Amino acid sequence: MSEAVTAGGIPAGEKTFLGHPRGLYILFFTEMWERFSYYGMRGLLILYLTQHFLFSDARSAVMYGAYTALVYVMTIIGGSLADRYLGQRKAVTYGAILLVMGHGLMAFEGDGSKELLTYQGQDYQITLEGRGGDAPQVIVSDSGRSYVSFNEGATQMLIEDPGAVGLPASIPTDSYTTRVEQEELYVNILYLALALIIAGVGFLKANISTIVGSLYGLGDTRRDSGFTIFYMGINLGSLLSSLTVGIIGIVWGWKWGFGLAGIGMLAGLLTFLVFQPWLEGRADPPSLEKLKEKVFGPINVEWACYLAGVGIIIFAMLTVMNSHLIPQWFVGMLGVLVFLFLVAYAVTKLAGIERDRMLAAIYFILAQIPFWALFEQAGSSLTLFTARFVDRTMFGVTVPTPVFQFLNAGYIVLFAPIFAWMWIALAKNKLEPSAPVKFAFGVFLAGLGFLSLVGGIGASGVGLTAVYFIFLIYWIHTMGELMVSPVGLSQVTKLAPARAVGMSMGAWFLYSGLSNYLAGVIAQATGAETIGGQLTDVAAAKAGYAEVYTNVAYIAMGIGVVMLLISPIIKKLMHLDVVSAEDDPQPASVAAH
Repeated sequence: MSEAVTAGGIPAGEKTFLGHPRGLYILFFTEMWERFSYYGMRGLLILYLTQHFLFSDARSAVMYGAYTALVYVMTIIGGSLADRYLGQRKAVTYGAILLVMGHGLMAFEGDGSKELLTYQGQDYQITLEGRGGDAPQVIVSDSGRSYVSFNEGATQMLIEDPGAVGLPASIPTDSYTTRVEQEELYVNILYLALALIIAGVGFLKANISTIVGSLYGLGDTRRDSGFTIFYMGINLGSLLSSLTVGIIGIVWGWKWGFGLAGIGMLAGLLTFLVFQPWLEGRADPPSLEKLKEKVFGPINVEWACYLAGVGIIIFAMLTVMNSHLIPQWFVGMLGVLVFLFLVAYAVTKLAGIERDRMLAAIYFILAQIPFWALFEQAGSSLTLFTARFVDRTMFGVTVPTPVFQFLNAGYIVLFAPIFAWMWIALAKNKLEPSAPVKFAFGVFLAGLGFLSLVGGIGASGVGLTAVYFIFLIYWIHTMGELMVSPVGLSQVTKLAPARAVGMSMGAWFLYSGLSNYLAGVIAQATGAETIGGQLTDVAAAKAGYAEVYTNVAYIAMGIGVVMLLISPIIKKLMHLDVVSAEDDPQPASVAAH
């Protein structure tokens, strides 16, 4: 059975809103609230790890990298379970429930870790007065408290009011020792909360993108535009969270910021539950009978899928807890094995045009790695850099560090409609660059963004870097993102055969995850010595950031040039001028859902 379509592959009589299937908008708002919670929490997380729990820069970076990597890696499991058994609707609902639980637990912070300094047999606490990059260090004794700082080179701790704490005005840093005491219960709650979020995103993210793809037939000219609109919804959520969750978390307290993120996720869950009929059955399970089949005892296939989610939670919690012990070669080996599996699938299970298109989809899946490895510094090393080395005073107000996360989202909201219009306009005049060319430019821009920031670091000398360089790097990266992410999502759902779309989307997010782990490794290289959650040697730390950022910038720009050179080969594999029988059984129709 088929239904007639109009010009451009659009089904006749389709219920639309602003020219797109109305189901796009339930997905728009569901993902908007999910991203509100995710990015709101992300904007605070690296500061929370370094300042509240007093993990070192290096440990925080690799933990953050492992967390964000697992967020995406687990989508391959969530996507596969939805494809085979659950269907996208049930998978997204289950993922949203887990996310509400995880974000809710993030609000349980306890009293925080304590850094104790031992000098001449006496213990003193080193803490921060406040949160964020402007929180000064304080030393506390039984008799009082005083602000502290360090000289250039961090050879001496300088005490502003030595009489208040019963210490000399200057203490050599090699004459004392420090140790961190953590609240075991609340550290474990943190690990569990992150694990719940990992599992929740694993079931939600790949599947909600798959539903977007299912709204459009292969020949539907609105596909790229629809994905760009969907992507704008993602970033609208990020924009709103940066201007609310970030400020509340820094000014009022961590738990209030994380709590607001949880409320946002609850709004996303309710949105999806209430407006599910707008999807018109596109995300239903492939077989209701299969779901009811018993696996063992009273457990049927559906509940076995939910129990798999519990397994993901346990695995994710153990991995985040021990992220600093995971060898980097293991993560690299995982990427190689999955690549070999995808290629083997294309070679042994597919033939002809389908095989070529799947190979092209694999290229896009892999080509995103250098972009995200640099782009995702935004939540780790770039956040710490902004907190520590940037003059964040604007119009007489010192802006909290997490608020700068709004730049990427704000640029997306401003420029995504322009890009959506631009691609359609260029396509009408046969001037639109191919997807491989867009990808090449996106990766090049990721490197160029960091090169611009290095220029700002050099221009500032020993002082703080001007804030407009942060505006600049986010703008350059956002332009690159619009060349990579919505285009990549669109191409993978378009090029992969229908029976492997969920697996391919899972692979897309898997390699996004591996990119995030690589981002953590890069951020770890920028790690500097801290005490009480703040730097001891500012000059050395700033030089370290400049060196790492310069190196990764040139590497990414070189990769971008290579990608541009091979783009004609990838375009040929895509077979853009061919519509196969499976893609479109009849030239004037699309398969009914």
